[in-house]
Amino acid sequence: MGLMRTRRVLLAKPRGYCAGVDRAVQTVERALERFGAPVYVRKQIVHNTHVVRELERRGAIFVDEAGEVPEGAVVVFSAHGVAPGVRQEAARRGLHTIDATCPLVTKVHSEAKRFAAQGYDILLIGHEGHEEVVGTTGEAPARIHLVDGPQSSASVEIRDPAKVAWLSQTTLSVDETSETVAALRKRFPQLLDPPSDDICYATQNRQAAVKQIATEADLVIVVGSRNSSNSVRLVEVALDAGADAAYLVDDASDIDQAWLDGVETVGVTSGASVPEDLVSGVLGRLAESGFGTIEEVQAVQERMVFALPHELRGRPAAG
Repeated sequence: MGLMRTRRVLLAKPRGYCAGVDRAVQTVERALERFGAPVYVRKQIVHNTHVVRELERRGAIFVDEAGEVPEGAVVVFSAHGVAPGVRQEAARRGLHTIDATCPLVTKVHSEAKRFAAQGYDILLIGHEGHEEVVGTTGEAPARIHLVDGPQSSASVEIRDPAKVAWLSQTTLSVDETSETVAALRKRFPQLLDPPSDDICYATQNRQAAVKQIATEADLVIVVGSRNSSNSVRLVEVALDAGADAAYLVDDASDIDQAWLDGVETVGVTSGASVPEDLVSGVLGRLAESGFGTIEEVQAVQERMVFALPHELRGRPAAG
C-alpha cells in the first residue's frame, strides 16, 4: 500500500485587508477616538461580520439609512459609497458626515457623472441591490442601466447605440465581467470602455492568486462573509479554475471536517475585507487536522495605501 503524501496547505497571498478596507475600518476607529461613542455608520462599513461586531463593541452603531441617525450626530458612509440623495438627506438633518468610500469606488462615481454629462447611456455591470451599485446608479439614475451578467446583455435598451459606455462594480469576477462586456459589444459595437479598469486591484490580485492554487488543490477554502461580493466571487473563480470543491467560511468554526476526508492539498484564500487573524484561525484548524505544511503562493505584492478622510488626519491611532 502506498503512503499518502504530506497533507499541505497552499496559502494564497495577498491576504488581509486591502487598502480601501483598511482605510474604511481605520476611519471608524479614528472617528471613535476623536468624537467618542457612539459613532453611527450607514450600512456595514465593510462586508465582514467579524469586523462589524468588533466595531460595534467599541461603540459604532450601524444603521440602514441616515434618517435613523440623531440630528447633529457623527455618521460614517461605508466603503461601498452612497448616492447623492443620501448626502443631501444627511446635510438636511445637520449630520456630521465622514466619507469612508473607497477611492476606487469614488472613481467609478466620477466616471458615471462624466459619461452622463456627455449624453451617454451607461451600462453598469454589477449585482442588483449591492450597495455599490445602488450608490453608483444614484449619480445618474436616468442614464444608468444595470447589467447583471452576460445573460442580461440581451434585454438592455438604450437611446443611441453610438453613445453608450460601460462601467462595473469593483468587486466582480474579472472573467465574468469580460464575458459580459464581450456580449454587450456584440449588440453595441461602439461601446466605450471606462478610462481605466474599474475592478478593484485587490479583487483582481486575489482572483489571480486563487487561480494559481486551485489547479493544485483538492479543496479551496475562502475566508469571508456571505454578503461579501469579492469573497463569493473567489469561490466561483476557484471552481472555474479547476478546484474539485470550494467553500466560503466566516471563520474556522464553519469548516466541516467531512470536507477534509481524502484531501491531500487544501487551498486557502480570503476576501479583501477579512482580518488576518481569521485566516490564521483557519490555518490553525487545518493544522489540527494534519495539514501542517504551509506553502505560500504570491501572485503579486500589494503596496497601495489610501489616506484617511481629511477630518481624521494628523492624529495617531490609540496604541
